[in-house]
Amino acid sequence: MALYKAPLRDMRFLMNEVLDYPAHYAKLSNGADSTPDMVDAILEGAATLCEEVLAPLNLSGDKEGCSLKDGVVTTPAGFKNAYKQYVEGGWQGLAFPTEYGGQGLPMSINIFKTEMMGTANWSFTMYPGLSVGCINTLLQYGTEKQKQQYLPSLVSGAWSGTMCLTEPQCGTDLAQVKTKAVPQPDGSYLVTGTKIFISAGEHDLTENIIHIVLARLPDAPAGTRGISLFVVPKFNVKPDGSLGERNLVVCGSLEHKMGIHANATAVLNFDDAVGYMVGEPNKGLEAMFTFMNTARLGTAIQGVTHAEASFQGALPYAKERRSMRALSGKKEPDAAADALIWHPDVRRMLLTQKAIAEGGRAMIYSTMQLADKMFCAMLAGEKSKHKRYDNHLGFFTPILKGFLTEMGLEAANLGMQVFGGHGYVHEHGMEQIVRDARISTLYEGTTGIQALDLLGRKVLLSSKGKCVRDYSMKILKFTKPHLLDRGPLGKMARVLSMRAGEWNVLTTAIMLRARKDRELVGSASVDFLMYSGYMMMAFHWALQAVKATELLTSGEGKESKEFYQAKIQTAEFFFERLLPRANAHRWGALASTRSVMQMDKEQFAFN
Repeated sequence: MALYKAPLRDMRFLMNEVLDYPAHYAKLSNGADSTPDMVDAILEGAATLCEEVLAPLNLSGDKEGCSLKDGVVTTPAGFKNAYKQYVEGGWQGLAFPTEYGGQGLPMSINIFKTEMMGTANWSFTMYPGLSVGCINTLLQYGTEKQKQQYLPSLVSGAWSGTMCLTEPQCGTDLAQVKTKAVPQPDGSYLVTGTKIFISAGEHDLTENIIHIVLARLPDAPAGTRGISLFVVPKFNVKPDGSLGERNLVVCGSLEHKMGIHANATAVLNFDDAVGYMVGEPNKGLEAMFTFMNTARLGTAIQGVTHAEASFQGALPYAKERRSMRALSGKKEPDAAADALIWHPDVRRMLLTQKAIAEGGRAMIYSTMQLADKMFCAMLAGEKSKHKRYDNHLGFFTPILKGFLTEMGLEAANLGMQVFGGHGYVHEHGMEQIVRDARISTLYEGTTGIQALDLLGRKVLLSSKGKCVRDYSMKILKFTKPHLLDRGPLGKMARVLSMRAGEWNVLTTAIMLRARKDRELVGSASVDFLMYSGYMMMAFHWALQAVKATELLTSGEGKESKEFYQAKIQTAEFFFERLLPRANAHRWGALASTRSVMQMDKEQFAFN
């Protein structure tokens, strides 16, 4: 099993040299304390926690899993102590307001920490990770009493939070939610229903769990317009903040899953559990999307974490494992055979992993600068700014979540492939990465749902293609100074410029065709999302290549010459080997719906 090493060099390259995070933080209302020295200390501390505490528990936690007895869930050995260290280190409150016990730092600092934690041990990361959306929802929609009652303990990590949406009869289609909330004379509600697939829904790491629950009032209208949002604690909370009696919410069972075995995915039964409304009646879905978007960005980073983890496992193996001789002649004549890394196909797999991990990291880090601004606008009550930033994030989020999780799963599979038969064996840890990665394309909305949200809602309905045009203009502005360059940068700039125009043509063509064929939005959506993802990743690889070239030329870079050369070479690999996949997605998106829709329902058969 490979040992995790936090990719601090690459993280610092993006933060300090490509995206200029120091200047970004200097402009934020909550960025004054985020000096380069402070941020670096946080990165080093998080790296130590992840490398020395969390990573060693990943394989054992997967093997042991969680257990349920009499409604009580026990997490794997070592998890409670690791969580204790996490809380004592103040890691949960990094990016939350000081008035609730947080450190008041920008949101992006939390995502840097989350990436390292997730790569080291994704199952563990989900326990405190689900609390982030719970906190953000209460910050934006909770009453002052609710904030004072719940946030200090959530922010410290003494309590954790969940999101309870899905029910046995409905997954993504929340219009079918049946859980009921009956109002009581004291202003509370009695919540009754069953919620499934609740990550970290029951465990022994915290003294209380705060559930954010979708439910219907007795007189609620049908459909999504009749859904309200409630906060339902595992233990009722007294006015002074201390814990009262156990609430009537019980873990009925744990899901037996393909992966993330060390995280408890619970079936929760609410039986007249005491809850309190969050936000306005029948507007719960709007409030829940605060939680959902936070979760989707958190899931997008999972694509990066699994690509990074698999790459870190595969690379040393490819350097050490020997098999046959290189096609161009012996590379290590004193050895019985050459190392795997001399074979072009193995290099193709490793470079694909590297391109996905580092390209995806750049996409996330760039987007988090926008999230930082949105969070500051929310705290300041600047509704127009908040809406503007939220609209931009609304365009990026389905691309990041859908594309990066699909690519992360590919990278995880490639890591197992590098190992060959040994990759299929548990103790090497490679097959676990594949199993853990598989859920990322499913939860918080499948890739198909993300694609429908992107194309149907964000591109066609809300902006009439403007979001694509605006992003394309950003790309064209960036490529213009490099178009005549005769080296690798010029080639990348010209390809990227052409693709930007092609992206707009594709969007317009779909928009025009969809007026006559409504099914086209559904049949084209995933291909459109993947095309958009390749475009965004190409742009961020070009950004890295340009900066690496500048630093090589000036000699002012903080990393080695070899580091910057590898950046440029990986960018070239992406443009030559991975970006051409966009052609197939463009053709697929423009294909007629006839081949998809012509078969009658009854023609789908097993024989």
